[in-house]
Amino acid sequence: MKWLVSLAACIGFLPFITGCGTEVTHHSQPPAQLSDWGLFSASGGNLVLSEGVEPYDLNTPLFTDYAHKWRTIWLPPGSQITLEVNGDWQWPVGAIISKTFYYPLSGENSEGSEVKGNDSSQVLKVDDHGPDFDQGRLDLNQVRLMETRLLVHQTDGWQAYPYIWRADQSDADFEVAGDIQMLTLNDQGVKTEFAYVVPDANQCAGCHAPNFTTKELRPIGLQTRHVNKNYQYHPDGEVANQLARWAEKGYLSSLEEPMEMLPANALWQAQPLPELDHQVRSYLDINCGHCHNPSGAADTSGLWLHKAEQDPVRLGVCKPPVAAGQGTGNNLFSIVPGKPHKSILTYRMASLDPGAMMPELGRSLVHEEGVNLVNQWIAQMDGQCQ
Repeated sequence: MKWLVSLAACIGFLPFITGCGTEVTHHSQPPAQLSDWGLFSASGGNLVLSEGVEPYDLNTPLFTDYAHKWRTIWLPPGSQITLEVNGDWQWPVGAIISKTFYYPLSGENSEGSEVKGNDSSQVLKVDDHGPDFDQGRLDLNQVRLMETRLLVHQTDGWQAYPYIWRADQSDADFEVAGDIQMLTLNDQGVKTEFAYVVPDANQCAGCHAPNFTTKELRPIGLQTRHVNKNYQYHPDGEVANQLARWAEKGYLSSLEEPMEMLPANALWQAQPLPELDHQVRSYLDINCGHCHNPSGAADTSGLWLHKAEQDPVRLGVCKPPVAAGQGTGNNLFSIVPGKPHKSILTYRMASLDPGAMMPELGRSLVHEEGVNLVNQWIAQMDGQCQ
């Protein structure tokens, strides 16, 4: 397959918006194919990152139907991200954030017979740090690529661009309207059919607008507490803290505080398990906090699940619903201490009813591990609701 990779020192490889220093060139339309961005290259059946594209990971990731995610950033040459005192990240114009969603293949077709190739709808439920991402590349014979979402920092703010991968995995095409693809998740022989939903451009924008009033798009995962962790870089195998590496490479402005003083969410499914409260708050922060915060799309609910919230009632403890409708499951409070089965929060997390499920976008399956984790947290709480 052919991929366009233009790494001109001054222009970069952005055919839609290019910059060198303060000079920016606009193009009328985003590229029709993902390859035109030049973020990836393919060689020997592997998908690998182009030079200057930096991979990263999150401490606790957002759940999306057990899909694996390959996350990257690219900055125009000579530019950097500025970390402000309040924790906000200020990005240079032309910055690109990519997230590629994919599944390891189960090697079976719908009849249970072994198959080869990458066109099977049978995908595996396995840990998101498995051997399919060995040596810093994706083996295209072992994975099914679903979509790549781009956030591009334009002069007027962030813009979202969804791309859907072709069946032959030769490229991905820009698709404003999104898509739905039927898959079967193989969990150690237990198979579940589900609809994998690629969001449309408006849905992308809806989730990436933590301020519902201004509706300004912002990255969700690229905040200090989410990316303050070690990452194993390939092909040299270096293990380094992501923030420290980016600062060393000049991608970040100087860190004002020592690394050990910077906030860090819990590492998902770390062994041994960290403090339960820290792990659950980290999970709710990334999965719910971008809407459930004082200025988010769910601000009228009064249920605020971002990491900074400390008020137990705002977190849902003995809090009656404001406008949950059928989403209550006939329960009275968001969280009932000691009684997860009476709590609206986990009822909605475990629901697949479109009128009740939370999050309402981004999943067709229940995140069983996440529900179990929050259930454990509620079960060990003390107190009673009046």
